[in-house]
Amino acid sequence: MKKICAVMALAALALASCNTVTSPDRSTAGEAAAAHIAYLSGQIGPRVAGTAGELQAAAYVFSHLQRVGLTPEMRPFEYTRTAKDGTVTTIRSQNVTARLKGESAREIIVVAHIDSVAKGRGADDNASSVGVMLEVAEQLRGASLPYSVRFLIVGAEEQGLRGSRAYVAAMTDAQVANTQLVINLDSLLAGDLMYVYGEGNQGVASREDAIKWAASAGLKLGTQSGLNPEYPAGTTGDWSDHAPFKARGISYAYLEATNWNLGDKDGYTQTEKFGGIWHTDKDTLEFLRREFPGRVEERLSTFSQVLEHMLTAPPASLTAASLGGVAGIVQTTPLDLRDFERRHQH
Repeated sequence: MKKICAVMALAALALASCNTVTSPDRSTAGEAAAAHIAYLSGQIGPRVAGTAGELQAAAYVFSHLQRVGLTPEMRPFEYTRTAKDGTVTTIRSQNVTARLKGESAREIIVVAHIDSVAKGRGADDNASSVGVMLEVAEQLRGASLPYSVRFLIVGAEEQGLRGSRAYVAAMTDAQVANTQLVINLDSLLAGDLMYVYGEGNQGVASREDAIKWAASAGLKLGTQSGLNPEYPAGTTGDWSDHAPFKARGISYAYLEATNWNLGDKDGYTQTEKFGGIWHTDKDTLEFLRREFPGRVEERLSTFSQVLEHMLTAPPASLTAASLGGVAGIVQTTPLDLRDFERRHQH
């Protein structure tokens, strides 16, 4: 605990000195997110689960959420890893969560993982999503929200969705029933195209509304068209932090930048020019800005605006009492990690 407190104090100082992280108007949407990404991926760098880098990043997020008037909680968890020689190691990580009260006590959970792999700097995967979440959390101060919003930054996603699994395992049945929707953010910078996916009544309604609203705002957002029969149009695989919530019967929406038209048409091949960016040395802000001029700014502006819309103006079907709780997901099922393992074996 002393270590966590010390790191949080350093993170607070970093925020105080980062005068570019200010509450933006929508003409500058994405600029605050970019400043957060620059700090997380540039100043901190790789944030492998259980390391000082991951803890420092969690403390940075905690301090920012405090600064924008929320009351965050740091929730430590641990898991074990078994090496090929049979050695068992305990890994300690943490989730950070904060609730923004809305007109209804029902919650929309916005989730993004803060850890990265050791290669690269984790700018796309997944400082991008944390940056967008922090920008929107600040932008929503004082806003009228139909639902309460829970911001959830999880650790150890790259090690098997450990943080989101720990959070979901601790949810009571009443908390599950009180969750209107989960919005997962993962890898928002590098991909050739911008997508929203969704399953369950609320997830599908949010997906379709987001696409329609984005078009009206001149933003390039779509969904995947089902070229791979394993993943029906509008959906995605169970390889990110939406999956544990889905397994508990909670509808999800999911924002991502990739390219489902390439490779195995499973969304793993992000770019025509370089293939995958995530989990490589190319996952840095410097590389992305040099090789894809304007892409970082467009992605952050678009996803920040789309997320804000999804939280402030959900579709009418999402506010209907008949669609409360876990409607649209047929039943609670065991979490299947085969999609996660397949994607992480690439």
